Amino acid sequence: MTGTGGTSGTGTGDTTDAVDAARAADGFREVYGPAPDGVWAAPGRVNLIGEHTDYNDGFVMPLALPHTCRVAAARRDDGVLRLHSGEIGSGVVQLDLDTLEPRGPVGDRGGWAAYPAGVLWSLRAHGYRVGGADLHIESTVPVGAGLSSSAALEVATAFALDELNALELTPEEIARICRHGENDFVGVPVGIMDQMASACCTAGHALHLDTRDLTQRQVPFDLAARGLRLLVVDTRVKHALGTGAYAERRAGCEAGAAALGVRALRDVPYEGLDEALARLDDPEVRRLVRHVVTENRRVEETIRLLDAGDPRAIGPVLTAGHASLRDDFAVSCPELDTVVESANAAGALGARMTGGGFGGSAIVLVEDAVAERVGTAVASAFAAAGYREPRVFEAVPGGGARRTG
Repeated sequence: MTGTGGTSGTGTGDTTDAVDAARAADGFREVYGPAPDGVWAAPGRVNLIGEHTDYNDGFVMPLALPHTCRVAAARRDDGVLRLHSGEIGSGVVQLDLDTLEPRGPVGDRGGWAAYPAGVLWSLRAHGYRVGGADLHIESTVPVGAGLSSSAALEVATAFALDELNALELTPEEIARICRHGENDFVGVPVGIMDQMASACCTAGHALHLDTRDLTQRQVPFDLAARGLRLLVVDTRVKHALGTGAYAERRAGCEAGAAALGVRALRDVPYEGLDEALARLDDPEVRRLVRHVVTENRRVEETIRLLDAGDPRAIGPVLTAGHASLRDDFAVSCPELDTVVESANAAGALGARMTGGGFGGSAIVLVEDAVAERVGTAVASAFAAAGYREPRVFEAVPGGGARRTG
């Protein structure tokens, strides 16, 4: 996404929701005049484990962040969509609904606007009767940090349009609508994990999601009760998934599935991985397949350890996941590798990059007693390497999308 988010954190309690909603409503009035019909919020997410598996029909395990995108909205009956971002001084983007086209001129008029426009286009493409709207957008989800700022914007917009037009969609249906908009309107071939996380996560839990059939389970994830913390380290290296590298890896995974005669790489059994790899001639495709199959296994191992009440033991699983993303999937970068190496050297239980890669953020599992030391070690390593100072904050599992005002 090219830009609606800020970088400050926000909580998930009712009081904070009310304050943020009031601020968004005030912003709406400043731009459009009258009060909005309501304010809706959707969170960013951090993925605990299960990277680049969602578009391979695999398993993922995200949790919602306390950082949210808020959409103050009012219905219009004239077929016009007006969009305004509180973080971007580009004025109001006005669009005629009947002229919305996939990958059309919206991007040229402000790349961020394609995401909410794509949601409305997707709703209409699915046959829903949706009128125009005025939207004012504010966000604290860091942009380009691999924390799903675009999905938060899409889902908050979809929740607003759903209620404004009395569509009564389920969160799962909203996630599908949003993914379709990002895939076909914006042109980014993402899987469905980000939208499902933003729409469906619950506070205090991680979401174990089967991306093939959207079967989901809310897994209790109270690290504080175990004397642990999950830190997010934003490297401040911006990634852009629409530049081609993401699409290339997805195409490589699809080529691997086709060569192995399976619907998706999810269907390659871990126990038969060596045999499957031996059947692939292309070494790059072979590496992509190995990552996806072993990453699905890592999700299953993480679930097993959490169910056994042993969250400390997931640390090595996280680190192994990073090595696979770095070496097989080739989506890491020097800054992300520095986070993982310096954090683990300073006493972290485990660490890995999170999100699509090529920059963005890493997660670090630490005990309370060493959290400050680990954060200092990462910052020192960045300074020694001449990198921009990273931003570190704790990931506390928050709630999914909701009306807040």
